[in-house]
Amino acid sequence: MFKNIKGDLFGGITAGIVALPLALAFGVSSGLGPSAGLYGAIFLSFFAALFGGTNTQISGPTAPMTAVSMVVIAGIIATNDGDISKALPAILTVFLLAGLMQIGLGALGIGKYIRYIPYPVVSGFMTAIGVIILITQILPSLGYYPKEDVNFVNQFKPHAQEVILENILKKEAGEGILVLEDFKETIIRAEKITQSDILKESETLASKEASGVLGAIKVLPNALRNINILELLLALGTIIIIYGFKRITTKVPSTLVALLVMSGVAVGFGLDYRAIETIPGGFPIPNLSLFTEFSLGSLTPYFFTALTLALLGAIDSLLTSVVADNMTKTKHKPNKELIGQGIGNSIAAVFGGIPGAGATIRTVVNINSGGKTKLSGMVAGIMLLIILLGLGPIASKIPAAVLAGILITVGIGVMDYKGLKAIPSLPRDIKVGPFKLSSEVLIMLVVLLLSTFWNLVYAVGIGLIIASLMFMKKIGDLAAERSDVKSLKKEKNWEDETGFPEELKQSVFIKHIKGPLFFGTTSDFHSLAQQIPENASSVIIRLGRMQYMDQSGLYAMEDVLQELRNKNIQVLFVNLLQQPKYMMERIGIIPELITKEHIFKSFSDCTNWIKEQQQSKK
Repeated sequence: MFKNIKGDLFGGITAGIVALPLALAFGVSSGLGPSAGLYGAIFLSFFAALFGGTNTQISGPTAPMTAVSMVVIAGIIATNDGDISKALPAILTVFLLAGLMQIGLGALGIGKYIRYIPYPVVSGFMTAIGVIILITQILPSLGYYPKEDVNFVNQFKPHAQEVILENILKKEAGEGILVLEDFKETIIRAEKITQSDILKESETLASKEASGVLGAIKVLPNALRNINILELLLALGTIIIIYGFKRITTKVPSTLVALLVMSGVAVGFGLDYRAIETIPGGFPIPNLSLFTEFSLGSLTPYFFTALTLALLGAIDSLLTSVVADNMTKTKHKPNKELIGQGIGNSIAAVFGGIPGAGATIRTVVNINSGGKTKLSGMVAGIMLLIILLGLGPIASKIPAAVLAGILITVGIGVMDYKGLKAIPSLPRDIKVGPFKLSSEVLIMLVVLLLSTFWNLVYAVGIGLIIASLMFMKKIGDLAAERSDVKSLKKEKNWEDETGFPEELKQSVFIKHIKGPLFFGTTSDFHSLAQQIPENASSVIIRLGRMQYMDQSGLYAMEDVLQELRNKNIQVLFVNLLQQPKYMMERIGIIPELITKEHIFKSFSDCTNWIKEQQQSKK
């Protein structure tokens, strides 16, 4: 752990600085306030790094986890009469349970199965997260808060009175004093209802109505009629700096620059802006109400919600682990990573932090800044703690609109543009009524729409089911044998390879692909580039038994070919079949990475071509 102290310190400090504005923004977006985001980043970053299975991973609140947490928090607050302090024990208990479930997933060895999630499902989900963040942050960027719109809140007063009366009747029924023939007690309690009580319930109902994507769209006309120009300018200024500063340099995080500049302008000129909630000073204190007010009955309705967070955090973290592996040429331990994430989220929940996962941008920053071991992630957590202890009161003056602007750029950045750009190019392989559609695009759109307007986890589940059914149909139609993607060390020569020239065996390598290249085999296929030694000049990939490749396999092939090209290793295709060829032509693998001169009908043609090339060099 201490072999690379200088690099790890610099990587951790840089990642911690990058994480600061995002942690604050995600905390505000979640509904629990900036301190919850900061606490989540501190404890998750430290403990996930300490106990996790990816050396360079930086963890903290992320866009997907915050999007789900936001729904969880809003729902629990709504059931507790809009009182955050009353709802907080239940909210944190759900977060704690999610962390414990992640530990369980890791202990059961579930981590290795995350790779079976198809690319279109991940693509649709990530794009939906971006859309959700983008739409929900429009309101605060305009300076509009539904609870403070008197005309909007007043619409809910009749309903608020119904809800209050209903709650009185439920309470009386629970106490055993409700008698249908005599409503004396009900009348006495109803007479004690004040206009303040009705207003408070109306504000709760208004907030609930305006929550989520659909809610934000419903109240958008109200927001446009009540634009706060100052808040809008602060948000726009933040967005412009974030994108503009990247053109000057990427060595300094543009989000941090935007945060400091726009906050400095707002405070320095004494502008009448809306600040974020006050961040408590001092070391975070455990929230013991988690245990003192624990009730199994009150937790039961949220069991599935906790499982949702646990699975989402697992997927989010392990996808980032794959990115880290590709950058560092290492191999993470998926189950150990889940245990580390679970421990981090559990501890964060005890201290009042929102849950998170491995964060791709922060991990990339850490690696590029020199981080190589677990120490870097721990340093990032300590860095955030130092900022909290030393600059908490100053951070409390940050404008809410600035954080809204930061989140808008996060929403734009988290979308999967690679998948979106591929929509027109992917083959239309299924027929729905009179229309021919691409199954990959259909899955992505279903997940995208259901995630955005309904439920994130149900959407992923439905996407997985559709992807599995379509995959099974294609494989059944092609009558393909089970996939057999093996490492080069385990390869056995095919019959026509026995006479391959001995002088070429040191520099020319042969790779067989038997069966489809799909989302379940891409993990093994990705390792092909690492298996080939530096002294290799050519790789022959035999594709005569690869009848089918899906979008995940397509991009895996593209990544491997690109990496081999970077190593100046020539790739030759033998007996490329129609469907994979069509897929590779649609996104330009052929002829950009593999020219048509390097595609051969038979192994003998390929061998003769290599011999001719060798002779011409002599």
